[in-house]
Amino acid sequence: MKISKKTVFNIVLILLVLSFFVTPIGYYGKIFLNRIFSFSPPVIEQADRQKITDYDWKLKDEEWNFFNFEKSKGRVVFINLWASWKLPSEAELASIQRLYDKYKDKMDFYIITNENRPPVEAFMAEHKFTFPVTYLIIGEKMPIDSSKVPSSYLIDKSGNIVVHKEGIADWGTQKVYKLLDELIAE
Repeated sequence: MKISKKTVFNIVLILLVLSFFVTPIGYYGKIFLNRIFSFSPPVIEQADRQKITDYDWKLKDEEWNFFNFEKSKGRVVFINLWASWKLPSEAELASIQRLYDKYKDKMDFYIITNENRPPVEAFMAEHKFTFPVTYLIIGEKMPIDSSKVPSSYLIDKSGNIVVHKEGIADWGTQKVYKLLDELIAE
């Protein structure tokens, strides 16, 4: 019995597709594809920007200490809502790490999750992320919508939401860096 090249190709293709569902290759392949198809987030037109007027928002830091978002009033702020168990969040966090490394001393970062500390700490160690994790207090009032994960906000010094992106974005682009340089210089 002779097997044709077309049959061999079809078998290999089926095995490749199956590997995306039952092996770690598929998991890493999905992260790779998410990163490839993420782009710079769109900037909201000046006339359409909403303003955060209430900065009174309680959160927890990495050490589980309470603090108030009000400390960021008058500063450029990056907020990302994420979950360690969501594949798109994992795909996006590498570009957020690059953004944090470049701007950590120039603006405030709130990379927020509503998970418990142990799985978050394990996730951070596994991926060697060093940005500060902020923990959401469920039921606490907040100036943004926390129901969509992942999603991100970029807020200028006046409290205007300059970027609001639901889903993943590539935060490590020259377009984002240029925008941040302009917002920080204001």
